Amino acid sequence: MSTDAVTPLRQRMIEDMAARQLGRHSQRSHIHSCKRLAAFLKRSPDTAAPDDVRRFQLHLAETGMSICNRNRIMTGVKFLFRVTLRRPDLAAEIYHLREPQKIPLVMSQDETRRLLAVASSLKVRVLLSLGYGCGLRAGEVVRLKVKHIDSAQKIIRVEQSKGRKDRNVMLSPETLDLLRQWWKVRPPRHDAGTPPEERWLFPGTKRGKTMSTRQLSRLFHEAADAAGIKKAVTLHTLRHSFATHLLERSIDIRIIQALLGMATYCPRTAS
Repeated sequence: MSTDAVTPLRQRMIEDMAARQLGRHSQRSHIHSCKRLAAFLKRSPDTAAPDDVRRFQLHLAETGMSICNRNRIMTGVKFLFRVTLRRPDLAAEIYHLREPQKIPLVMSQDETRRLLAVASSLKVRVLLSLGYGCGLRAGEVVRLKVKHIDSAQKIIRVEQSKGRKDRNVMLSPETLDLLRQWWKVRPPRHDAGTPPEERWLFPGTKRGKTMSTRQLSRLFHEAADAAGIKKAVTLHTLRHSFATHLLERSIDIRIIQALLGMATYCPRTAS
């Protein structure tokens, strides 16, 4: 766990996470958290004592790390102690802090119109339109395939997203028209041998891979700069703006919850 080699302890933890069907990002985060603990202890975490857990949490606090990141790290460490090592005494030493509730930043409707208007290409306009007009997360946008677009019902089917949930989101005629325009000029690289319905809408440079969320975020920031938006916006701001603008149009909150794929939704804290 303390080196890049796959130690027996790390392998056992990976198997435990896979058996519980943890997502790829959660698994990577948990492994990183345990590597951080090992680096602090300068020995394998399976030798940890209760006081080691206490000192590690104090160490994280002294670094000035955000509450969100501290909680994330300790969640991974708790999985190691509770599940893989079967050490409930160590897991009991872990505490999580309540995160401060902040109102998310949103863009005005004029700002979103400007953002889409200055998109540097048709591809960027389609990507940003899906983020704002459909309320999709970055990962949901880049993982779209042809089969997910139902033009007859004007919906997009989002499969196994956050929380391993499926949902349908609305697809406006304008966004559908943009998707059709994009499909006509979309580069067909790596399409050979792949059924049409399984093809990525936004393929990456490697066969079988889609474009990355990092690339999408970069394209968003370039468009925000070109639109003269001075707020500290991020790609996720489009999702908050989508929900807020629906609320301003008096759309039922339960409908917004369903579109966002959330059990509950409050524009002050939504993710």
